[in-house]
Amino acid sequence: MAINTVIIDDEKPAREELAYLLKAFPEVSIVAQGKNGIDAVNLIKEHTPDLVFLDVQMPGLDGFGVIKKLVEKKIKVPQIIFATAFEEYAVQAFEVNAVDYVLKPFDKGRLAKAIQRAKKMVEANSSPVERLETLIGQLGTPKASQAAQPVKLLLKSQQRMFLVGADEMVYASIQDGTITIFTKDSEGVSNYRTIEELQASLDSDRFWRAHRSYLINIDHIKEVVPWFKSSYMLKMDDKRASEVPVSRAQTRRLRELIKM
Repeated sequence: MAINTVIIDDEKPAREELAYLLKAFPEVSIVAQGKNGIDAVNLIKEHTPDLVFLDVQMPGLDGFGVIKKLVEKKIKVPQIIFATAFEEYAVQAFEVNAVDYVLKPFDKGRLAKAIQRAKKMVEANSSPVERLETLIGQLGTPKASQAAQPVKLLLKSQQRMFLVGADEMVYASIQDGTITIFTKDSEGVSNYRTIEELQASLDSDRFWRAHRSYLINIDHIKEVVPWFKSSYMLKMDDKRASEVPVSRAQTRRLRELIKM
């Protein structure tokens, strides 16, 4: 029986290493590979695999976020083997609720045990949904992992690349499919493909989608300016004193944020 398998990892070397090691297991058939959580959801929907090797920490939609999206979209959830470089994740929770987990760098012997366990689950046709939801509940939301690993954002500017802390981001905007991140003193193109991916990697209590084309850090709002037809414009505290529109759909949320 072939176990149709998808590999999801944001690091190409990790994907290649895992694919190479899996060649030693003839029962495993790799049907697709993806580099982020969005890929994961789309590939699982397209291929309905039996098994997914899923990286826990990825920019944008992380491994736990993928599970939530699948459930929300009513896409059949495959058996999951989590791949992680971080041992601090609650090992007991993984052992009880996931098919299995493997630590990076991958160990062939440990991989063999994980595949054997996954094979039993696939043959038993048992749904992992309840176990995975319990796992996410025990480990908390992705914010817990972000607290341990502060988010760094990559900015490309004038053929140079800079890393800035998420708290330095004043706002981000998207135009013609390109996301630009603005800090107080600089700006640069982001490697995120969508505002949704960027937003998912950040603290939802601080970063707010004021407009479909803008994601702002509410700590950097300098002034709220009344605009046309009961809408508002936000002046930010970057050196350009940038103005960011608030969509009419987000006006109520603005009132809640600043207690208007």
